[in-house]
Amino acid sequence: MAEKTIPLLPCQSTLLPAVVEFYTALGFTTTFRQDKPYAYAVVERGDVELQFYGLKEYDPASSYSGCYVLTDDVDALHTAFRAGLKAAYGRIPSRGLPRIGPLKDMSYGVRQFLVTDPTGNSLRIGQQISEDQHHSPAPKERYARALHQAELYADSKEDLPGAARIIDRALERADGEGETEAGPTPVQLLRLLVLRGDVAQRQGEAGLAQELLTRAAGVPLTDEERAGAQDALTRLAELTE
Repeated sequence: MAEKTIPLLPCQSTLLPAVVEFYTALGFTTTFRQDKPYAYAVVERGDVELQFYGLKEYDPASSYSGCYVLTDDVDALHTAFRAGLKAAYGRIPSRGLPRIGPLKDMSYGVRQFLVTDPTGNSLRIGQQISEDQHHSPAPKERYARALHQAELYADSKEDLPGAARIIDRALERADGEGETEAGPTPVQLLRLLVLRGDVAQRQGEAGLAQELLTRAAGVPLTDEERAGAQDALTRLAELTE
């Protein structure tokens, strides 16, 4: 006997058409849809099935609902989702609702990105890259630790103000006069600037984001360093395209 789990996700009733449109852009097919006696829809993409039930009193901005989708090719899904969203909306939404986040390796053994639909449901799309699924301990080195913590705040907890505070402290120390300790490596500096620019853009601070991303683009890297910073360089290109 086979079993299957199907996420049942809440939806603001009037937003059901927008939710269906969003998942269509991601390559899902609508297999069921009704408006009466209550709003309900089912979308499917391969083996992934999501069901949505409508609620009249539901605030998407306060939503904590979502699910985790495991895949064996997260890079391909991220590329496909971004292309679908750009084709449907004329742009790739990176803040507000809906939105799609950056793709990166997380400290708990998965490579993942987050996508949030118009009614606030967050899908974490991930691929296991380590047998150890526990959080790796925070590094002791100052800038590695700042990156570790800021990435968890920005791309796991989605606490953008918290991530901004961590990075700002690290950058302030790196830029401080009379610094006697070693500063960040070029790759660490690039990653800090790109993540802070990403956070600023998601918070609607376009001027600050442009300043940080311009600075990131000017960080000199060797070929070896560029190979080790590929995710950050890809995200920099996405944010400045």
